[in-house]
Amino acid sequence: MSKLFPQPSEAQTATIIRLRRLSRLLDSAIRIPGTSYRIGLDPLFGLFPGGGDFLGTALSAYIVIEAARLGVPRAALAQMVSNIIVDTVSGSVPVLGDLVDLTWKANVKNMVLLEEHLNIPHPQPRKQTDWLFLALLLAGLLLVVMVMAAISVMLLRWIWTAIVG
Repeated sequence: MSKLFPQPSEAQTATIIRLRRLSRLLDSAIRIPGTSYRIGLDPLFGLFPGGGDFLGTALSAYIVIEAARLGVPRAALAQMVSNIIVDTVSGSVPVLGDLVDLTWKANVKNMVLLEEHLNIPHPQPRKQTDWLFLALLLAGLLLVVMVMAAISVMLLRWIWTAIVG
């Protein structure tokens, strides 16, 4: 490749391969028989109230952290976290959220953003990871997850009170 399109280092290549595997596992590891459509573990995690969505979100956040370590710019990191927020918030809605979770595939979208960044010409040296910005993004993601968990608990409490009296 030319100097405008530098080759990733061996460590970066290993990271990208690991992230692709994780993304595939979460979003497209299982082919639905009789179709070409694939699903992953993320929508299946969503079937377990509360903890399942948290696990999926945590694994998705790992991809964002690694993208930051690879030098992905702030705008792309913010888009990646936005993809996870849409996945998490929509996934918390019973039944409809599970259907959205099957189609949104935030991790695949995030890998596309990461790989697009790695193919962008880099005439200037790679910027250092802005850990404060990343921490704020992930804190916002954690806040969304906590709010969704609180809403779930309140909804379950309301249903329990309505049933038991």
